[in-house]
Amino acid sequence: MTVAVPRLTVERRLLREHALVIACDEVGRGALAGPVAVGAAVIDAARARRRIPEGLRDSKLVAEHHRHAVAERAAGWVGAASVGWATADEIDRVGIIRALGLAALRAIADLRAQGIVPEEAIVILDGNHDYITPAGGGGLRVQPIVKADRDCASAAAASVLAKVARDDLMTRLHEEHPVYRWERNKGYASAEHRDAIRSHGLSAHHRASWAIADAPTLF
Repeated sequence: MTVAVPRLTVERRLLREHALVIACDEVGRGALAGPVAVGAAVIDAARARRRIPEGLRDSKLVAEHHRHAVAERAAGWVGAASVGWATADEIDRVGIIRALGLAALRAIADLRAQGIVPEEAIVILDGNHDYITPAGGGGLRVQPIVKADRDCASAAAASVLAKVARDDLMTRLHEEHPVYRWERNKGYASAEHRDAIRSHGLSAHHRASWAIADAPTLF
């Protein structure tokens, strides 16, 4: 099977009209436990002329044992990067789409703290739905792109950085709640995770509303 290799075609086109591209991609949207994370990666015209880091792909296409190395190369390639978070409690309270927007805005706020001016950028967002603007990002120019994490190198960088950050967090949380085996399933609905919920109930890191919605299969 041929693995899609991301390129910089879209970024180079956008950088003719904008000073910066901020690429955003989410990780953890479908998990039963843990936060959702949105990675944000910044490139300018100079970095868009550089060679794409070796092995950079959508995080789902990078083997787990290679992800840290790929993320390190990606972090060195982009001009700035950040990961924003929304907690399981926030997901329960405001819903996953609003939580994604909050996480993205937090990542972009961190970029601002690093000296990036988001208003000078075009924000490309993996997917077909703009969840940033309704969450309070009205001053930003947001362009959703289907399969951006597969096709756009900047979005692939955001994807890998967010994936590594979230997986590392879930591995640390596993030490607090080892019965759920988050070091293996990272909070997703694996059989062992579902069995642990049936046996031990929910932790503070679980998305309770999701478990209730999935009650026929969990309990």
